[in-house]
Amino acid sequence: MVHPILQAFLPVVAENSRVLILGSMPSVASLAKHQYYAHPHNAFWQIIHDLWGVELSQDYAARVQFLLAHGLALWDVVASCRREGSADAAIRDAVVNDFATFFQQWPRIDWLCFNGQTAEKLFRQKVLKEQGRASLDALRPGLQACLLPSTSPAHAVSYAQKRAQWQVVRHWGEDVI
Repeated sequence: MVHPILQAFLPVVAENSRVLILGSMPSVASLAKHQYYAHPHNAFWQIIHDLWGVELSQDYAARVQFLLAHGLALWDVVASCRREGSADAAIRDAVVNDFATFFQQWPRIDWLCFNGQTAEKLFRQKVLKEQGRASLDALRPGLQACLLPSTSPAHAVSYAQKRAQWQVVRHWGEDVI
């Protein structure tokens, strides 16, 4: 069975963004709601708010504003693909986003934080290797990256362990409110 082509979202980014958090491709729940990390059991939004000790808003627009106010940006490695369900392992025919243009448009971003191993693997394979870039520096000088545990409910690590490793986002982000 051939699945329809899925289109990912535009980046959530602002002039003050210093940290780009990269997922692989939005889940079925996220695509249906047109919201990043919309699955109710995905820990992303709770972790981000917990890092600053702030109660999680139920309003998506408020969540996005909170993220941007702290120097964080969101995007996915994959721009489009075919996939049955939400599993990263089911991603087929992936086309990646245009990161060269992105980093030209958003020069303050110094850090990439991969939300899970699939995002990192797709980025290194399809953005760096297949596009002939030997390193992150070849994409943008000074760019650094880290791999964080996936906030997906499918990633069987405790919330406390995920949150502890995600502390780097708070360290690299900034309060610009």
